Amino acid sequence: MASLAAIMSISATPALAAVCMDKSMTQDEIVDTINAQRSCDGAMKVFRVCEFGASGDVLLGAAVEKKCEADFLPGLGASQKKVYASRLKRCDAKYQNESGTMYRSFTAFCRAEVAQRYSHKALNAR
Repeated sequence: MASLAAIMSISATPALAAVCMDKSMTQDEIVDTINAQRSCDGAMKVFRVCEFGASGDVLLGAAVEKKCEADFLPGLGASQKKVYASRLKRCDAKYQNESGTMYRSFTAFCRAEVAQRYSHKALNAR
């Protein structure tokens, strides 16, 4: 009887996982894969291939944002950082009144795409 309770408690909180790049990966493993990419575009590619299509994408998108921001954020002035922040806030506001976890995914992708555009702009200016 005790083993049944243990099995039920384990199965009640399944780990978030996806088939990604031809193998089953947990959310943390996908984030590690995103972080290991050499470029913003590589990180975005992993995000697109490994997306959950739900709120689990928030963590993945944040990892992409961080990877892309390394290309441009240090070079932005105070006013440029405000503009960047306002563009991210637009993504947050776009779906804030929508219910359902897929809208959290849409928001995560929007934010990651903003960061990717800034990365492209900064890398092309060099």
